[in-house]
Amino acid sequence: MLMLVDCSSCRTPLELPAGAKSIRCAICQAVTRIAEPRSVPPPPYSASTHHHYPPSTYPPPTPSPYNHALPGQPASVHGNKKALICGISYRYSRHELKGLLTEEETDPYRLPTKQNMRMALYWLVQGCQPGDSLLFHYSGHGSQQRNYTGDEVDGYDETLCPLDFETQGMIVDDEINATIVKPLPRGVKLHAIVDACHSGTVLDLPFLCRMDRSGRYVWEDHRPRSGMWKGTSGGEVISFSGCDDHQTSADTAALSRVTSTGAMTFSFIQAIEHGQGTTYGNMLNSMRSTIRNNDNDTGGGSVVTSLLTMLLTGGSLGVGMRQEPQLTANEPFDVYTKPFNL
Repeated sequence: MLMLVDCSSCRTPLELPAGAKSIRCAICQAVTRIAEPRSVPPPPYSASTHHHYPPSTYPPPTPSPYNHALPGQPASVHGNKKALICGISYRYSRHELKGLLTEEETDPYRLPTKQNMRMALYWLVQGCQPGDSLLFHYSGHGSQQRNYTGDEVDGYDETLCPLDFETQGMIVDDEINATIVKPLPRGVKLHAIVDACHSGTVLDLPFLCRMDRSGRYVWEDHRPRSGMWKGTSGGEVISFSGCDDHQTSADTAALSRVTSTGAMTFSFIQAIEHGQGTTYGNMLNSMRSTIRNNDNDTGGGSVVTSLLTMLLTGGSLGVGMRQEPQLTANEPFDVYTKPFNL
C-alpha cells in the first residue's frame, strides 16, 4: 500500500519508504517525522473515464516491440500535473545568458545549483501515478563530454550546466535518464523542453526523429549496442530540444524583437500561439521554420554559447552554426497523427 505524508514545512506530498519513521523533503530539505502515515486508497472507478469496461476486465494493452517494460493496465484519463522549470542566466559570470531567470532567488534550495537540480528532478517523478502529466523545462547552457562506455552513437555524453558547474561539474545525460526516464511507470507521461546547446539526446531516449531525403520524418534507433534499456518502466517520455547533439543553440533578442530568450523556447511558444501545435510533426515543422526563417538574424548561435562549447570541449569556435530543434521519445510513434498534448 502506498504511503504518503505531507512535508511539515512546504506541504509537498512525499512517498514514505516502508517502515521509515522520517523523511527529508527533496524541495525544502526539511525533515518530517512520521507519527501516523496515511495510506492513499485507489482512485474510485468512474464509468466516464474508463468507458464501458469494468475494473477487472480491461482489454490487455498491445505490447510494443520497443518497450522492455512489463505490460500493465492503461492509464486513467485524469491525473495530476507537475512541472519543473529551470532557467539559468549565469549572472555576473563570463557565461551569462540574457532573457532567462536570474539567480536572485532568496530561497537557497531554489537556486539552480547541481545539488538542487538533482533533488528537483527526483521530486518531479516522485510518487507519480497513472494519468499524471509531468513537464521538465530547462533553459541554460549545455555541453558534451567524452563517453567511454560505448552507449553513445557519436561517442559523447550530453550534459546540462548547473549554476555551479565550474566547481561542481555538469549533469550527464545518463543521470538524467536514470532519474526521470527509467522510473516512469505505465500511464504517466513526461514532456521535456530543453533549450540548450548539444541537447538533441540529452535525455538519452532510445529513438530520435530525423527528416529523411524525401522530407518525411523517420525514427532513428539510438539504443546502445550493449543492450542496455534507456526507456521507461512503461510510461511515455517525449522531448523537444533546442538543437542536434553537434549544434549550438542561440539566444535571440533579434528573433523576438521584444524580449531576449532562447530561440528554441521562442519558436515553441510561437507554434502554440499560432495554432500550429496540433500534432508533434506540426510542432517540429513550425519550430524549425521559425528558426530557419530568422537564422540570418540570430547567426545560428550566440558567441557566448559557442565560446562556452569551445572552452568545455577543447574545440574550435565555429562561425554561422545552425540549429534545428529535435524530437526524441522512448517509443516511436506517427508524428503526423499523434495529437500534441501536455
